[in-house]
Amino acid sequence: MHVCRALLLQGRHVVGLDNFNDYYSPSLKFDRIKALNECSPTFVCEQVDIANAVQLDEVFKKHQVQYVIHLAAQAGVRYSLKNPRAYSNSNLTGFTNILESCRQHQIKHLVFASSSSVYGSNVKIPFDESDNVDHPISLYAATKKANEVMAHSYAHLFDLPCTGLRFFTVYGPWGRPDMATWLFTDAILQGKPINVFNNGDLKRDFTYVDDIVEGVIRVLDHIPATNPDFDKWHPDPASSFAPYRLYNIGNHQPVALETFISTLEAALGKPAIRNNMPMQDGDVYATYANTDRLRQAVGFSPNTELKVGLQHFVDWYLAYHRLS
Repeated sequence: MHVCRALLLQGRHVVGLDNFNDYYSPSLKFDRIKALNECSPTFVCEQVDIANAVQLDEVFKKHQVQYVIHLAAQAGVRYSLKNPRAYSNSNLTGFTNILESCRQHQIKHLVFASSSSVYGSNVKIPFDESDNVDHPISLYAATKKANEVMAHSYAHLFDLPCTGLRFFTVYGPWGRPDMATWLFTDAILQGKPINVFNNGDLKRDFTYVDDIVEGVIRVLDHIPATNPDFDKWHPDPASSFAPYRLYNIGNHQPVALETFISTLEAALGKPAIRNNMPMQDGDVYATYANTDRLRQAVGFSPNTELKVGLQHFVDWYLAYHRLS
């Protein structure tokens, strides 16, 4: 939604796709669309499931698409333990359909969302795009790694410029209700306990959504070319002999979960009731993005302080739910 809004404000013609499934309340999704329609009358939304190849290709034909920013996916690490087929349907079949439509319609640049989850249980920090990511610890992470190598194959075979962005714990207004920022805020306001995994001993590279948007749009206009210096004897996963690149996009400043909670408590003016729990399957201890490559490529890397970003989220949350 935020990417669409930023593109609309630049005067670009934007077509959004969503299947409006019930993974979380569709009402939030429809409210996002309403906000985008209010932002610009030129915005078009198509209710399409990317897993439906015929419907997806019709959208490409109808709107003569030139660039694609692919942010659609079945998200969530823990949900992948319960409903794995949702991930294969959206993240594998759906992404295959995106690649095919991009190929058939000669798209100028495909920018797609990967995830910090691909780093699995890597212990070397900060995470660098050149690190080995062959050991995912959740199906969600595995599908995101698959997206990266699938995109590379299309970049090589069909000269389709592709850029993958490994997002690090995105938060902000209009965010998903299954993410910690929303879950904790809702529980604290209702005086209910929050589940604190690994007894709070976790670190995350929380990245504010406006920084993500800035990075995405700068990358969109930075179309990758082949790397003439690519060394096949010592291959760099983030570059290629094909028009393909990978970038981390995170705040490059990991924050302890306890610090996140205390900052949110301060923004809400109310203490949290903690329910300490063990580490969950599929979770990692810490995430930390090295964003040097992104900065070198497009002159930007995320930098919004957690205190500022969380206050923006809380202000939006209170207004959206009409709370004092």
